[in-house]
Amino acid sequence: MNHRFFLARAACALSAITVFSVAAPASVTPDREYTVGVLVRIAEPVLEALAEGELRERLPVHDWEERRRPYTHLEAFGRTLAGIAPWLELGPDETPEGRLRARFIDMSVRGLVHATDPQSPDFLNFAGSGGQPLVDTAFLAHGLLRAPTQLWSGLDEAQRIRVLDALKSSRIIKPVESNWLLFSAMVEAAVWEFTGECEIERIDYAVRRHMDWYVGDGTYGDGPEYHWDHYNSFVIQPMLVDVLRVCAKHGHPLGELLPRVLSRARRFAAVQEMLISPEGTFPVIGRSSAYRFGALQHLAQMVLQENLPVGTEAGAVRGALTAVVRRMTEAPGTFDADGWLQIGAVGHQPSIREHYIATGSLYLCLTGLVHLGLPAEHTFWTAPAAPWTQQRIWRGDDVPADKALQEKR
Repeated sequence: MNHRFFLARAACALSAITVFSVAAPASVTPDREYTVGVLVRIAEPVLEALAEGELRERLPVHDWEERRRPYTHLEAFGRTLAGIAPWLELGPDETPEGRLRARFIDMSVRGLVHATDPQSPDFLNFAGSGGQPLVDTAFLAHGLLRAPTQLWSGLDEAQRIRVLDALKSSRIIKPVESNWLLFSAMVEAAVWEFTGECEIERIDYAVRRHMDWYVGDGTYGDGPEYHWDHYNSFVIQPMLVDVLRVCAKHGHPLGELLPRVLSRARRFAAVQEMLISPEGTFPVIGRSSAYRFGALQHLAQMVLQENLPVGTEAGAVRGALTAVVRRMTEAPGTFDADGWLQIGAVGHQPSIREHYIATGSLYLCLTGLVHLGLPAEHTFWTAPAAPWTQQRIWRGDDVPADKALQEKR
């Protein structure tokens, strides 16, 4: 695809968003309009290609990531679906955004069909060597759990069987003693939700190990040792919360841990909000910095689940999240000439990649947009803009002291 063609396609897609300013209800705020536009710009190349059975053909695989070729296509789809699913679950309607959602729902369902059909040229790798397929099978499973009405219900019986076969095929991969345990747990949670059965021991082991790895003040270690990175938000907290929500729904004793885990989750959400600077940046530190604003998935999920810490202003969190998304999305070099993401945290920064990072990996950034699953008329989107914590502190406001989370022993 040449540069001129991409610009024409992007202009056409974004016109569905910018029309909000004249045609949409007054409740569609500039922050939501902008954030939906970002979702469209990032997700569209992945979903459009897979819906046509052409993801393997179109997704860039550069020379330096050739050894990631067996995994990168599932990475792109699973991570995209995990991020956009809450927005899809709002369903189609007659607003410009609702019509846009209808198109993305259709592409996502057709993508699921291609991804899980062994006869499709885009049948993806759910059970290959090296362990990576388990990771992105789990992200795809998370997407299914986040949009059961629009995704699972959009499949016929034969298609559902193929999706379940794909999920279950990842069981041959043994996760290492780290956040990877939650990938197995997430796959089983999705199978449980859609069939009523699962291998519960995989969930039980993952949950109990993470409870053992809790280091205090709302944060978990990634295995026995703590890591200075954003994996509490990339994986640990969002998946732990949602796996336990499935356990509670099905009346399993593990569900009794959910209130404690949610208390920790609220504290970690408060910390994430406080890490956003007055300028809309946050500390880029540790592994997988190329996942960009996926580092704020946990805060966005707490917004989505209406579980923010008491006293946190919706308008402040909305402003902080939007500021970060804007800074990272608009940095020169974020996209290549054909609209695919390029490696970097802020623009194109090839040296920031780890050995496991390829083009498909980068689409985990979309999980930082899960708050779009709240409808446009929700208070989160309509509340007056307000300064977030670091803006208030650095302009001299008298802000209450921060307090650590103290659990009863």
